[in-house]
Amino acid sequence: MTQLNHRATSATTTSLGAQDCLTLQNTTATIPLLGFGTYKIRGQTCTTAVLAALLAGYSHIDSAALYRNEVCVYEAIEQSGVPREAIFLTTKVGSPRRMAGQGDVYQDVVETVDRIAGVDGDYRQRLWAAMEMVKRKGRAKSIGVSNFRVRHLEELKEYATEWPPSANQIELHPWCQQRDVVTYCQDHGIVIEAYSPLATGTRLNDPEVQRVASKHNKTPAKILIRYSLQKGWIPLPKSSNPGRIQENIMVFDFALDLDDMMALDALDEGPAGAVFRMNVD
Repeated sequence: MTQLNHRATSATTTSLGAQDCLTLQNTTATIPLLGFGTYKIRGQTCTTAVLAALLAGYSHIDSAALYRNEVCVYEAIEQSGVPREAIFLTTKVGSPRRMAGQGDVYQDVVETVDRIAGVDGDYRQRLWAAMEMVKRKGRAKSIGVSNFRVRHLEELKEYATEWPPSANQIELHPWCQQRDVVTYCQDHGIVIEAYSPLATGTRLNDPEVQRVASKHNKTPAKILIRYSLQKGWIPLPKSSNPGRIQENIMVFDFALDLDDMMALDALDEGPAGAVFRMNVD
């Protein structure tokens, strides 16, 4: 396993591996370069999908209280036989009270998602203080944020005892690159996690993506995941299809060249390109 800094994956190199990790600030924990997302996957379907991901070699699983599938994720971990300490587990909370129902289960990173309109700074401050306490008590190895814009990160700096946050999980793919947030996070050593790196599959037929995929003899999904990796982001692709779960981790045997990266960079549409528009405005 190789430990990298938060910019290291920008190189067009095939030396990256599924078990390689990025360093996180304010903790001894490291985070794997590729994660498995579980948004909108519930019940036995979720357990089966997470189990397939773990058996395929994923060591980073992303969940959230809002997803209502955390129990299913834990069941898959138990069934897999993979030691808990070998798995990086993320959850996201919108209220300090949600932490109370998690028993003795610890998280590798807990992220707050309350940055949306209608949630004021005072609430975010109380939530962050609660998360700092959760970490001090050993219930989380690291704490981060999700969907935070630059202004929210600057606000956090004003009241946080622990700053910067270890990670910021935001929507990222060629059509929604959030360059101001990405630059800010990179400048402050905040690891960037990319949810919806496949744009929920709605752009897989984009001519430019198809061209690059044909050039490398890879699927469009693999091209988009590899793009995220080379941007220095941690992609969190999701699927409930065992075959696709396996395919999506097989992105470490090729690299996109500079022309490929520039072509995909040129697809950026700003907020209009987001799948979840409310999270980027």
